Amino acid sequence: MRTAFLQTLFELARQDERIVLMTGDLGYTVVEPFMNELPRQFVNAGVAEQNMTGMAAGMALSGKIVFTYSIANFPTMRCLEQIRNDVCYHHANVKIVAIGGGFAYGAMGVTHHATEDIGIMRMLPELTVMAPGDPLEARHATRAVVEHAGPCYLRLGKAGEPIVHKGNIDFRIGKALLLRDGRDLTLISTGNLLQTADTVAEQLASYGITTRLLSMHTLKPLDNDAVLSAARETQAIATLEEHSVIGGLGSAIAEVLAEADGVRVPFRRIGLPSSFSSHIGSQEYMQEKHGLNVASLVQALKELLMRT
Repeated sequence: MRTAFLQTLFELARQDERIVLMTGDLGYTVVEPFMNELPRQFVNAGVAEQNMTGMAAGMALSGKIVFTYSIANFPTMRCLEQIRNDVCYHHANVKIVAIGGGFAYGAMGVTHHATEDIGIMRMLPELTVMAPGDPLEARHATRAVVEHAGPCYLRLGKAGEPIVHKGNIDFRIGKALLLRDGRDLTLISTGNLLQTADTVAEQLASYGITTRLLSMHTLKPLDNDAVLSAARETQAIATLEEHSVIGGLGSAIAEVLAEADGVRVPFRRIGLPSSFSSHIGSQEYMQEKHGLNVASLVQALKELLMRT
């Protein structure tokens, strides 16, 4: 997803000199093409994310479309006050790009585990929040946030994620994408677990369970219609995210279901506990330790359906 984002941004920046990429001293070996060809549209702010965000807001209010870019925790929580007061309060055209959502940097420890960012960003006024599920979605999301007037948060994986969609997609901010349809279960995924969700749905089919699979690439604004249709048309709903179950996709869906009239459906949030992980290792290892591997998810969803 990182490569898809950078390639797409590079293409767009060649055509639009308003686009600026700012990095917090991150991305070398991948940002050099942008830096070398478009030096007037590239800024390395150093390990000073608060300054980077303040500069980005000022440039945006001067007519630029500014992307701030770093490992997920650092362009978000380290400079939260600047995002709230400088970017969101002034509706500045700043796009905050987080690389390595969830456990992508799992071996680097808790300081690099981005497991609360979606919840924090969702609460900020004026901020559009997106977490594409594969490189194809990442390309479309990059174009969409350039066209969108106002602050955005774009949460990406790191590298190596496969394309999950079988063909082209109708990508629109605030509209979920349907990958599979079914009547038994709706599985709603956000971010880099889309491939896992697709594999889970395929394995459930071997048990005779049909799954509606939705990629909820936009968490704010949320596709309420897709959620309510799932509640009315399938027997159960589960959410899947590499993020705390508090504040992220699961919370957003629960809010919709709790306030809807005449909707009662078994529901489960599948994600990470609200605690610091005691495990250190690769992303795959961390997912397995937290029950986000295929076998654990298939079992959890079969148990959910037993409640129907």
